[in-house]
Amino acid sequence: MKKMIPTLLGTVLLLSSASAVAAESPSLGAAGTPGVSVVNNQLVTQFIEASKDAKIVPGSSEDKIWAFLEGQQAKLGVSAADVKTSFLIQKKEADPTSGVEHFRLQQYVNGIPVYGGDQTIHIDKAGQVTSFVGAVLPAQNQITAKSSVPAISASDALAIAAKEASSRIGELGAQEKTPSAQLYVYPEGNGSRLVYQTEVNVLEPQPLRTRYLIDAADGHIVQQYDLIETATGSGTGVLGDNKTFQTTLSGSTYQLKDTTRGNGIYTYTASNRTTIPGTLLTDADNVWTDGAAVDAHTYAGKVYDFYKTKFGRNSLDGNGLLIRSSVHYSSRYNNAFWNGTQIVFGDGDGSTFIPLSGDLDVVGHELSHGVIEYTSNLQYLNESGALNESYADVLGNSIQARNWLIGDDVYTPGISGDALRSMSNPTLYGQPDNYANRYTGSSDNGGVHTNSGITNKAFYLLAQGGTQNGVTVAGIGRDAAVNIFYNTVAYYLTSTSNFAAAKNASIQAAKDLYGTGSSYVTSVTNAFRAVGL
Repeated sequence: MKKMIPTLLGTVLLLSSASAVAAESPSLGAAGTPGVSVVNNQLVTQFIEASKDAKIVPGSSEDKIWAFLEGQQAKLGVSAADVKTSFLIQKKEADPTSGVEHFRLQQYVNGIPVYGGDQTIHIDKAGQVTSFVGAVLPAQNQITAKSSVPAISASDALAIAAKEASSRIGELGAQEKTPSAQLYVYPEGNGSRLVYQTEVNVLEPQPLRTRYLIDAADGHIVQQYDLIETATGSGTGVLGDNKTFQTTLSGSTYQLKDTTRGNGIYTYTASNRTTIPGTLLTDADNVWTDGAAVDAHTYAGKVYDFYKTKFGRNSLDGNGLLIRSSVHYSSRYNNAFWNGTQIVFGDGDGSTFIPLSGDLDVVGHELSHGVIEYTSNLQYLNESGALNESYADVLGNSIQARNWLIGDDVYTPGISGDALRSMSNPTLYGQPDNYANRYTGSSDNGGVHTNSGITNKAFYLLAQGGTQNGVTVAGIGRDAAVNIFYNTVAYYLTSTSNFAAAKNASIQAAKDLYGTGSSYVTSVTNAFRAVGL
C-alpha cells in the first residue's frame, strides 16, 4: 500500500490548460544533443562539461566565467556580446573539501530575471572552468523591450492571487510573510511572457502556501502550485527516551532556547491552535516533560550539528539562520511542514501518527527543505519537486543513518516496522525505483512524493552497493555518498533541474570531490544507470 501523509489541500498541481508546464524529461533534446533537455516547452542547456584540453583563462574567476560563457554562445543561444548583460553572478561559495569554487548565476532579459533561468558554474582549484548546469532562455525567444512593461500593477497581482486562494479555502487570515510581487520573464512555447510571481502564505482558515505566476499584461493566472512541503510521511521524548539539550535561564525561568548554535534554536507551542510560532516554551526546574517539544528542540540541534560538522554549513542558510519550531499545531494534525520560515509539527491522531517531532528523520527532512530553499531552490513540482523531496529524504535520513526508512518512529504506532518510505526498496510503499516507472500525472504537484523514490534508490545503491536492472553498483559507503549528494544539491543544481541534470551534476560532484578517474565516479554513474537514468 502506498504510504503518504494526507497532504494539505491535496497538493494538486493547478495549471491553466493553455499554459501547462511540459513534463521535464532527462532524455536527449530535440536535436539529440547530450546534456540538453526541454523545460517549460523551451529548449535549454542543462549541462555543459568543459573540454579537458581547454587552456586556463588568465585573470579573476569572473573573467574565466565570462570567457567560458562567451565561448558557449551557440549552445546558450545568447550572443557573446550580450553575455555580461544577460547573466548576473549572484553568489560564490568555495568547497573546503575539493577546493572548487561554485558560482550561482541568474539570467536577465531587459533587466528582468528569467523565471527558472538560474545556473551554476564551477572552477577547480587549478583555475579551470569544469562545468555549467542550468536553464537559459535563447535570444530568439526573449520578450521585447516594449513587452517588458507591465500593464497591471504589483498590487493588482497580489489581489488576483488572494482572490483565487480565498475562493478555495475561504476568507484568508494574516499572511505569514509580507506579500510582494516580482516581475519575471516566463519561458513558454517558442517565446516568453512577462509575469508577476507572488505567494499566498496563510495558516487560517487552513495552512496554505501557494505560488502564483500572473500574466502582467491581462492578469490571468499562468501557473499556480502548492509549496507547503509535508513529511509524507534532560527531558523525555515522544518515545519515552531521556535527552539532554541546551536551554536558556531568563530570570527564574528556563526557556527552550539554544543560543550556542548559529543565531539560535527556539521551540514554541502552538497550544493546539493554528497561530505560529505560538508561545516560547518555558519550565521552572529545567526538567522538561513535553515529549513533542523535547524532541523538536533536541533534533533541531542534531540537524544543525550535522550540517555544521560535516559540511561546514552554519544553519539552513549558511549564515546562522535562527531555527524556529512549533509543536502541538492544531488538533490531531497528521502532518509536519516547512512553511518557508520555520517548521511546524502536528501531534497526530494517535493512530496514523504520534507527534511527528518524535522522529529525527522527519525533523531532518523538514529542515533540509530549508537548506534546499537557500541553495538550489528546486521548484516544488514535477521532476525538480521530486528531487527536492528526495534530497530532503537523503539528507534527513543520513543524520542518524540508522536504517533506510523514513518516518518509522512516528508512523502507524500500532504496526511494528511500518514506515512512510523506504530508500532501499521504494516499491514497498508505492514509489518507483526506476525512471521508466515514474508517475506522469498532475496530482501531488506532479508526483513529488512519488518519484522521489527514483533518486532515493540511486543513493541507496551508491552507498550500499547492489544490482538492479542488470547494472551492478559498487557501494562507496554512506559517508562518501552523502558528500556527493549534498554537494550536488548545494552547489550544482538549479531551480528547474530534472533527473538528467541531477545525474550529470552528481557525476561532476564526484569528479570534483574524489578525482575524475576515481572509482567513485564509476559508482555514481552506475547508480543512476541502475534506476534508468
